[in-house]
Amino acid sequence: MPVSAEGNTNLKAHARKIFQAAVDAVDPETAVHRHVVRSGEVLKIGGQQMNLDGFNRVLLVGAGKASAPMARAVESILADRICAGAVVVKDGHGMPLQSTTVYEAGHPVPDERGVAGSEAVLALAAGAGPQDLVICLISGGGSALMVAPAKGISLDDKKDTTRRLLACGATIHEINTVRKHLSRIKGGLLAGSAHPATVISLILSDVVGDDLDVIASGPTVPDSTTFFDAREILQRYAIWKKVVPAVRDRIEQGIDGLVQETPKSDNPVFACCRQVLVGTNLQALEAAARAATDLGYRPLILTSKLEGEAREIARGLGAIAREVNQNGHPLRAPACILCGGETTVTLQGDGKGGRCQELALAASLPLAGLANTLLLAGGTDGNDGPTDAAGAIANGLTRATAEKMGIDIRDFLQRNDAYHFFERIGDLLITGPTRTNVMDVYLLLVGK
Repeated sequence: MPVSAEGNTNLKAHARKIFQAAVDAVDPETAVHRHVVRSGEVLKIGGQQMNLDGFNRVLLVGAGKASAPMARAVESILADRICAGAVVVKDGHGMPLQSTTVYEAGHPVPDERGVAGSEAVLALAAGAGPQDLVICLISGGGSALMVAPAKGISLDDKKDTTRRLLACGATIHEINTVRKHLSRIKGGLLAGSAHPATVISLILSDVVGDDLDVIASGPTVPDSTTFFDAREILQRYAIWKKVVPAVRDRIEQGIDGLVQETPKSDNPVFACCRQVLVGTNLQALEAAARAATDLGYRPLILTSKLEGEAREIARGLGAIAREVNQNGHPLRAPACILCGGETTVTLQGDGKGGRCQELALAASLPLAGLANTLLLAGGTDGNDGPTDAAGAIANGLTRATAEKMGIDIRDFLQRNDAYHFFERIGDLLITGPTRTNVMDVYLLLVGK
């Protein structure tokens, strides 16, 4: 069957609708309202009921791309009770709030504004007493945004380490393990600052497996990692000798017991802490599947825990697309196969892009020539890497289109320059900041 330009145009429109349904399903304000309900002075959060009259003050703190709309939702529920608040968000993700100060800061590499916002968060937490309620709002991006360097570590030291970890292909679990051991706020240390207040964290997950101690580096939960783990990660990626001496010194001192380890599950600071997961990648995929059904596709959710090198994942998804086309397996067309998770990119060039754009560009090779077949890879936060795109769309015509324009796909892949490739052929996925973040959504559409 020849590849149809008209058919691929229809698939693009459908893919965008399905992706938008996934994003809408994890809207931060809606997610908070699903889990936080007030009736008079009785507050129910995630199945726990408490009397507001039992608290002297209610404080809001937090960080992440979704923390501002999450704060707005909490303010709408507890407007008359909130005394003060501070949240740190990515540039462009702020909004006016009633009682909460919003600090915009750099992401994914931290900056001085993130330090200022984090100090405000720590100050509020440290000032909380035993009869206060601290509501902590955590979402994706919180690790980079909530930055309070440990003693002996400068912001430049953390920026250098972050850049090296991002460039070497480390997973978010590994990156956050290192971050926690260079911080005064991550790895349960925010809970330590707020102790003995009651701390309830509302969490929008952006990590594979929804591990609470990984999301935003777990500021209010026990840390399961150690200084030894941090050193092992830096050594595994051959950057231990490349990070600045201050980072190596702190980690070595921690291993030797000269610097206190992050608090573990037996630490009493967690006795009054509770966590409520309000949004996940699986919820987004389930909504995408419903939208695909409404558009006439047979949906299949493969996993919400996809990890690995973007190019390798692209080859796997390309193989599945061919299987559907040729054998009707794992399901017959029209089909919508959905995955979620977070891939990594090991940088080799100096181009512009992100993991979703890289995945889509790599997928354009195995998809070449497939009739009515498309792959969309998009970040639910609307920002893929340091770009203004959420991701990109590749289909059976992408390679042929590039060749007609004199563009070499492999050259752009070698330079990690997926953004400029898709910009030239007009297939960037642009949504603007969504103010939510539950990792990425990858969808394969195979039409009739």
